[in-house]
Amino acid sequence: MESLWSEAEAGRAIARYREQGVAEDLALRVYSTRLLGGVPSLVLHGGGNTSVKTRQPDITGEEVEVLRVKGSGWDMAAIEPPGLPAVRLEPLRRLAELEALGDADMVNALRINLLDSRAPTPSIETLLHAFLPHSYVDHTHSNAVLALTGQPDGEAICRQVYGDRAALVPYVMPGLALAKRAVEAFDENPGSEGLILLKHGVVSFGASAREAYERMIALVGLAEARAARGTRKSVAVGPLPRALATPAQVAPILRGLLARRVDPDQGLYTRFILDFRAGAAVRDYVDGAELARYSQAGPVTPDHAIRTKPTPVIVPAPEAGDLAGFAAGAAEAIAGYEARYRDYFARNDARRGGTRTQLDAAPRVVLVPGMGLFAAGDSAQAAAIAGDLAEATVEVVAAAEAIGEFESISEADIFDIEYWSLEQAKLGAAKERALARHVVVVTGGGGAIGAATAAAFKAAGAEIALLDLDEDRVAAAAREVGGLGVRCDVTDDASVRAAFEKVAEAFGGVDVVVSNAGAAWQGRIGEVSDQVLRESFELNFFGHQRVAQAGIAIMLRQKTGGVLLFNASKQAVNPGPNFGPYGLPKAATLALMRQYAVDYGADGIRSNAVNADRIQSGLLTGDMIASRAEARGVSEADYMRGNLLRREVTAADVAKAFVDLALSAKTTGAVLTVDGGNIAAALR
Repeated sequence: MESLWSEAEAGRAIARYREQGVAEDLALRVYSTRLLGGVPSLVLHGGGNTSVKTRQPDITGEEVEVLRVKGSGWDMAAIEPPGLPAVRLEPLRRLAELEALGDADMVNALRINLLDSRAPTPSIETLLHAFLPHSYVDHTHSNAVLALTGQPDGEAICRQVYGDRAALVPYVMPGLALAKRAVEAFDENPGSEGLILLKHGVVSFGASAREAYERMIALVGLAEARAARGTRKSVAVGPLPRALATPAQVAPILRGLLARRVDPDQGLYTRFILDFRAGAAVRDYVDGAELARYSQAGPVTPDHAIRTKPTPVIVPAPEAGDLAGFAAGAAEAIAGYEARYRDYFARNDARRGGTRTQLDAAPRVVLVPGMGLFAAGDSAQAAAIAGDLAEATVEVVAAAEAIGEFESISEADIFDIEYWSLEQAKLGAAKERALARHVVVVTGGGGAIGAATAAAFKAAGAEIALLDLDEDRVAAAAREVGGLGVRCDVTDDASVRAAFEKVAEAFGGVDVVVSNAGAAWQGRIGEVSDQVLRESFELNFFGHQRVAQAGIAIMLRQKTGGVLLFNASKQAVNPGPNFGPYGLPKAATLALMRQYAVDYGADGIRSNAVNADRIQSGLLTGDMIASRAEARGVSEADYMRGNLLRREVTAADVAKAFVDLALSAKTTGAVLTVDGGNIAAALR
């Protein structure tokens, strides 16, 4: 590992933050923290912490000694000065006189000594930073260091590698006990440049930000050099089928097996979003003949457990052509995992007095031999974080196995971290929105209605996949909602199948399909050519059928129900002159919607439609509005408000109707009219 320190960049950081009233020592603390946080093999997703001891005025203007330490949950790669709250240092140092300090008391001590009560809660490892005498203290979870310490003889290996350059600290949970033990280790070796926290991470310190940072790089470099001398074991591949199913076929099955029904009457499930990883290192890991041994040893660093659970689940390799067999084997594996997890909780909770509430037992990492791994989370972001941690585990375990044999902390220690309220607090406790954990696919996603629909579902908490024929337009629309944009021609079977495969691989499955793509062909029905009718039917009817079929196939593999939503026009029930080529396939689509309601209601899949009129979108262009308004002798604005309520109906109104139907758990086969009032288009 090489130092990324740049005096020029450090100077620019000092100048930039000086304009914000930030002192030089804190500016350099932010700069070096970002250097560390930008290296995934050192820090991942809120892990690690840094600090600087400095002076600043309190509310009375008196200068006091403070510790600026990373706030809990802040990302070191993007930290700013507010992410390093100021805590009065002297009261923290006096805590070293205590024999013990409970979690609530520790958090209270940290918060009552903040200079600003609105600041984030300081890191759970604040006392370690406070007790050490150095100006700058850095702490990371270096993969290379974890590979050394994650051994049965990790302490002996580290003594050999570091000598007097780093003091060794046995595994202790963060808090007062770890802080006191760390200071004792330093006092026994006052010339050391840092601490090796066995089975946890590495600490470096110094008189300056650069010294602490470059000591971290040096200590990690020593671990990397030792790991490189290990002999990579030849990977003995376990037995695999001759031909394998695809990730897109497997993901919905796994996603359905991980889901839990929470309200049978409403057909509600607790779902997960999945994230798929299949790099060469992951494949070596999941295909190894000893996977059942090394994958079940435990987390490579304790705080991973809150996002990945103590261990992953291993499911059978999925043979092509036998998805039913895979589903049965995976169901058995996941049920066994959950039973073992409940036993793990029961025996460890009893040890701790039986006061804890069990978290859900579903695994967060699924290992699939021959394929890769799927990480699960309550959002795409959470799944991606679990996936990153799973890949870090793969790297650490592979390096550890090259040295000897990977060994984690004890089961009791894992439990204490997983059920530690201060660790769980990192995940937050915000109330989930109505469509959280749902995957929504919107076709015609680059148009006005599609984009508005995507935004409305995103606001309800869903993960969004936008499909559209125009690749640039759908990519831009997807960026607006932080979703997935896929080029898709709904008039082409292969294109639709490929698009839904991308969605299944990206998120694990599909819960809601909004079939919205369409275009308005015109002509007097007795004079229009067959070609025009066929083109309109291909897009405005068969396009809906292709999309619905692709969505249904995934929903049936998930076995958690689903929702089909069709954009039907008022033309389906109230034909307008010269719009037969558009209205006829829309009428067929209305019948299609009802047929899906009839055929798949027993599977918990609902099918509904929105009947909208006079929406300025890809279906009703500005030129069309102008010509229709002129034909009626009214202004364009009056034409758009030509309904009973005299109100213009927007794409956002249509989007809201789609969301409302998605949330209407006991409504299927229905048409929701969004037109401001048009009795001629009302269903009767």
